[in-house]
Amino acid sequence: METLKMILTSGAVVNFFTVILGAGIGMIFKKGIPEKLKNALMTGMAFCVLLIGIDGILNDGNKILVIIISMALGALIGELIDLDKWVNRLGRKLEQVVNKKGGNAKIAEGFVSATLLFCVGAMTIVGSLESGISGNNMTIYSKAVIDCIAAVTLASTLGFGVMLSSASVLIIQGGITLLAVYIAPFLTTDIITQMSTVGSLLIVALSFNMLGITKIKVMNFVPAIFLPLLLCQFM
Repeated sequence: METLKMILTSGAVVNFFTVILGAGIGMIFKKGIPEKLKNALMTGMAFCVLLIGIDGILNDGNKILVIIISMALGALIGELIDLDKWVNRLGRKLEQVVNKKGGNAKIAEGFVSATLLFCVGAMTIVGSLESGISGNNMTIYSKAVIDCIAAVTLASTLGFGVMLSSASVLIIQGGITLLAVYIAPFLTTDIITQMSTVGSLLIVALSFNMLGITKIKVMNFVPAIFLPLLLCQFM
């Protein structure tokens, strides 16, 4: 019973359900939300995402060289693998499946945008690590509330793809939480700080995309988040 309670209250599972809840609400009220209000909510959320990113960047103990090398190598790895293409391809396949059943939602756009928003950044990394190492879920619980609100706004515009991104939340956050158990001996405050800063930089980039300022393939930079695990051993 205790094990079941622990699983059901884990950060990744709670976040999974809050995204589904928020997306469901957004889809229900989709036709009742004026376009001007949707745009205003999306813009406001973009600024909130920018704030979260900037706040995560301002860490004491940042190692600029580690961050620069992580971003450079991460971009190289991400572009060679082209993670953005694979995620978009998955989204398009899901879109085709839904469309064959009579759907017409922007599945790919919703899935990719929401996956990036919910799964990339300091709160995801640090919160999932805390959950796995110490069982402290408060960071992820806070993120879950933010994601629920964001899901309402996103789903009201982009539809069912946002709800599908809940699977990404469960897999990615749950995966990091499980991974934390195995990498705990190698994690230091220094490593977590650098990983969080890199993730926060990607959140800032995502906010620029949400504001329509840029069209950065943020997903291709995701490998950079994990490179401080290696680089901090030597720098």
